[in-house]
Amino acid sequence: RLSPGERGGDWRSPPSVRNMALRELASLEKYLGLRKPNKYSTQGDKKTPVLQNNAAPPLLGLVTIACHLVKEAKRPELLGDSAESRAVVQQWLEYRVTKVDNCSKEDIKIILKDLNLYLQDRVFLAGNRFTVADVLMYYGLHPLIVDLTVQEKEQFTNVSRWFDHIQHHPGVRHHLPPVAVLRNRIYTSRHH
Repeated sequence: RLSPGERGGDWRSPPSVRNMALRELASLEKYLGLRKPNKYSTQGDKKTPVLQNNAAPPLLGLVTIACHLVKEAKRPELLGDSAESRAVVQQWLEYRVTKVDNCSKEDIKIILKDLNLYLQDRVFLAGNRFTVADVLMYYGLHPLIVDLTVQEKEQFTNVSRWFDHIQHHPGVRHHLPPVAVLRNRIYTSRHH
């Protein structure tokens, strides 16, 4: 067995997990149409993303950096178009980093159940407008949704509908493979 140093990093998280936030930020840059890629690194045991800013101090954390990129791209509508929607966007960004990231197997069902209920009468997380919260929640939920069975996906129909909608939103799914979310059900007339 290799020691953490020999493997090139923290032994508690595989390379794919360590680099996920950095790939998400690079994909967000592409979605936003930012021409000059930023320089990222990670810091600490939890591999917190860091944006190296030439003129200013470095920015730390997925949410902080994502909001900075949205502002840099001059796309403020992605942060919400009213005080209320901006608060809802921030709420879901916080939910992403505090609940979804590093959740246990037991937590996954709770998260999906809560999200399924929330999305019952909504198209997007912040109501009827696509925001950066949809993008980052999609990125964060992707590894969880990939592992669900068809039956589990059918249990969470609102999450599945939202997830499929976001993965087909132009330019969002850069670094992630598509996920077959909903399959068409065929019923015979005697089951109605």
